[in-house]
Amino acid sequence: MLPILYEDDQLIAIHKPTDLLVHRTVLDKHERRFALQMLREQIGQRVYPAHRLDKGTSGVLLFGKSRDAGRELSWRFERQEVDKTYLAVVRGWPADAGEIDHALTRRVDDLEWLGETVSAEPQAAVTRYKTLATVELPVAVDRYPQSRYALVELEPLTGRRHQLRRHLKHISHPIIGDATYGKGRHNRMFTERYGSERMLLACVEMRLVHPFTDEPLTLTAPLAPEFAAVVAALGWRDAVAPRFWPA
Repeated sequence: MLPILYEDDQLIAIHKPTDLLVHRTVLDKHERRFALQMLREQIGQRVYPAHRLDKGTSGVLLFGKSRDAGRELSWRFERQEVDKTYLAVVRGWPADAGEIDHALTRRVDDLEWLGETVSAEPQAAVTRYKTLATVELPVAVDRYPQSRYALVELEPLTGRRHQLRRHLKHISHPIIGDATYGKGRHNRMFTERYGSERMLLACVEMRLVHPFTDEPLTLTAPLAPEFAAVVAALGWRDAVAPRFWPA
């Protein structure tokens, strides 16, 4: 069963687990489980995804219960009218706070596989970040006798494919567990030392105006237990806002 965070007559939000695709894609032909299909079967009606989360990212995933609701939500995401907060564990110690303004080229998606022509020009992409906690471990992963890591809060101001993962790689602080943009030696150390076999990135909160009632709506997904276990093991429990900590 997918955990339901919010539901009314028009919208439904779930806590997507890691390693689950939102919908079927030709880029992962071997996968047989999808959040879209699982939720339809769980509530007994069609749902329409308003946005996407990467397969390895957990957290808030919002759907419309009708085609019109899904379309209206999608427009709000496209117009950047939805505020999102993510937590991530990254390599190194970023600045206390900053803004990454770095254009990103379009990544291959289903549209390209279906033959639709899309622009290859870089798209504007902006991410704000804040460092919540840091640690230095007495473990030699690279060429240094110690290894540094940080817990960061991320706010994407645009919605490009793999934006957070690519932006953090761009500033040389890749996300732990990211097999595409991260560092394999650090990923393996977290697996061996903490039993973490996932990408340590989660959408913990989403804020928007309800498209049909015009009321403010806040959707919160506390860290998944396996993510929270790593945060606790690194001594960062107090750095996480209580609403983002699992009950």
